[in-house]
Amino acid sequence: MPSLSADASPAGPLSGLLVVSIDQAVAGPLCSMRLADAGARVIKIEAGEGDRARDYDTALGSTSAAFGWLNRGKESVVLNLKDADDLALVKAMLSQADVFVQNLAPGASDRLGLGAAQLIAEFPRLIIVDIMGYGRGTPHAAKRAYDMLVQAESGICAVTGTPDVPSKVGISIADIGTGTNAYCAVLEALLQRERTGHGQAIEVAMFDAMAEWMSLPLLHYDYMGVETARFGLSHASVYPYRPYHCADGDIVVSIQSTAEWVRFCSHVLRLPDLAKDPRFIDNWARVQNRDALDAAVHAVFTPHGCAEMIERLEAGQIAWARVSTLHDLSVHPALRRISVEMPGGERVEMPRPAGRPVASGSKVPALGADSAAIRAEFARGAAATTKSIA
Repeated sequence: MPSLSADASPAGPLSGLLVVSIDQAVAGPLCSMRLADAGARVIKIEAGEGDRARDYDTALGSTSAAFGWLNRGKESVVLNLKDADDLALVKAMLSQADVFVQNLAPGASDRLGLGAAQLIAEFPRLIIVDIMGYGRGTPHAAKRAYDMLVQAESGICAVTGTPDVPSKVGISIADIGTGTNAYCAVLEALLQRERTGHGQAIEVAMFDAMAEWMSLPLLHYDYMGVETARFGLSHASVYPYRPYHCADGDIVVSIQSTAEWVRFCSHVLRLPDLAKDPRFIDNWARVQNRDALDAAVHAVFTPHGCAEMIERLEAGQIAWARVSTLHDLSVHPALRRISVEMPGGERVEMPRPAGRPVASGSKVPALGADSAAIRAEFARGAAATTKSIA
C-alpha cells in the first residue's frame, strides 16, 4: 500500500489509497479533491504551465479562487506527458495507484497511451475515471465542452432566466454535478473491487449529468406536451413557490402540499376560503392560475413588513427564506467554514464540505511542489517501464 502524504488524514475512510489525476479546471479537480478529503493520497500531474485554473484570478493571493477551492490536500508534480521518460513515470505511478482521474481533451488520453482500455489491460485493479463533455458513441463525442456550453446544449438555459431572457445558472453546475457524479462512481467502484478484485473504466459525461437534472421538465414535455417556461425566481411546476414583496423587502415562500396550502391561506393570508377556490384547489391548478394567485398574495404581503409576515409564516409552519446577497452569505449564521492554506502560505476561510465534519482543510500545493520527491519515489518503476517498452 502506498505511503500517505502529510496532508492525508490517517482517520479518513480512503486512507491508504493512491489517486493519480491529470485534471484541470473544475469537474476533475472536484472529484479528486473529494477523494483527498476522504483521506486518499492524491498526486496531481500538471504541465509546465500548470492547471489553467491557477491563473483565473489572484483572489487568494498566490492562487485563484477556483484553484484554491478545488485542490486542497493534493501533491503536485510537473511532468511532460509527451516525454517518454515522464510518461514512463506516470505508468509507474499508475501501477501502484487505485484510481486514475483524467479530464483531458477528447482523444488525448488514448493518443498518450493512457486510454481506459489500455490501462485496464495493464493494471486490472485500477479504477479509471474519464470525465468528458459528451458520451462515447454519441455524435458529440469529439466535441469540446465547457460548463456554460453544456448548460446551453442540455436545455438548462431554456428553463432558467426570465420569460424574455434565457440564462445560465450563476455557478458552474455542469462541472460541479459531473465532478460529484464521478466521485460517487469511484466510491461504488471501490466497493465493487472489494468483491471482485477488479477495477473498471468509468465514463462520466457532463451532458449526461445535466440531462438527468433536466428530467422533470423533459418528462413534462415528453409525456404531457408541456414545455416548461422560464419564471425567474419562481418555480415552474410547484406553486406558490416564489418571493413576495413586503413593505421593506422580499420573502420567498414555499408551499409543497395541500396541507401547507390550507395553513398558508388560514394563518398567513388569513383568507381561509381562498384554499377552496377552484382556481387554486390543487398544485397544478395553482400553477395554471399563478397570476391571479400572485395578485391575491401580494395584496396581503405588500402592506406589511417582513418581520410581521415571517411571524405569520412561522405560526403557520410554512417554509420561507430571504434572498441573500453575497454579503449576506458571508456573514450568514448557518455558514460553517474550514481554514485552508494556500501555496504562498495565506490562510483562507472556505465553506465546509457538506457531510464532512472537519475542523480544518489541507494545504493547496504550489505548482510542482512535490516533483522531486515523487520523481525519486517512482524512479525505479519508471526505469523498469522504459526498459520493457524498449
